[in-house]
Amino acid sequence: MTITFETKVWENDWELVLKTSRLEDLVKRCEHHFDHRVLYINNVKNPLEVESHAKRWIDKGVIDQFVHVHEHAQAALDFFNLSKEKLGKGYYYSIAELVSIYLTKTKYLLHFSSDAIPEKNIPYPWLQSGIDLLEKNPKVKVFNLTWNRRYKEALNESLDKDDHFYYGYGFSDQMYLVRTEDFRASIYEESHEASKRYPHYGGELFEKRVDSWMRNNHHLRATHQDASYLHQNFTKNDLIKKIAIAINYPTLLSK
Repeated sequence: MTITFETKVWENDWELVLKTSRLEDLVKRCEHHFDHRVLYINNVKNPLEVESHAKRWIDKGVIDQFVHVHEHAQAALDFFNLSKEKLGKGYYYSIAELVSIYLTKTKYLLHFSSDAIPEKNIPYPWLQSGIDLLEKNPKVKVFNLTWNRRYKEALNESLDKDDHFYYGYGFSDQMYLVRTEDFRASIYEESHEASKRYPHYGGELFEKRVDSWMRNNHHLRATHQDASYLHQNFTKNDLIKKIAIAINYPTLLSK
């Protein structure tokens, strides 16, 4: 059984992720041995500068590899029978995830967006519980923690539950644990009425397409009842980014 951890950065957040302890904290809070830990670099103005900071985290043993998304974008689109035209505005919100799924060789893939992170000190092996669930229940295609401690909202969105998980539809690219082979299939050209709830500015983006596929085929998402990840959109503008750094990471690593 093998598993890859991956996250991504882009122009508006790479400094927060790579010049502070954010990346290290994200990996540590998963409290799991990963066979592979990858950082995807997408749409940055100075790739060499971002590379130099990514290499520091390789030297520290936090990640094993960084990947420039644009170098594999066309191969990933061809593999999934997609194109920039099909994705439209969704291309820029989707290509990093599609490239990571295309390149992943392990059985499982754990994804966190750069602005999502597990809560501190979750007192049980939440990730292993998700892996165990995917091992035994083929109808569950996605596992995630509850978002921003909104346990009541997660319950209300569910169709069923057991002692540990809520089960229902829905998909978010903020966090997901998946079987890689499920997502390396031809699943990205479906549509569903309920999937129109995703933001219009995102076009036919990755998470909207996955949501449609899951609903059309009655695939389930499992959400942990007792553990949460925290999502903070610190990329809207420089002020929010500065506040996030000041609150969570008061000391920037030296350039």
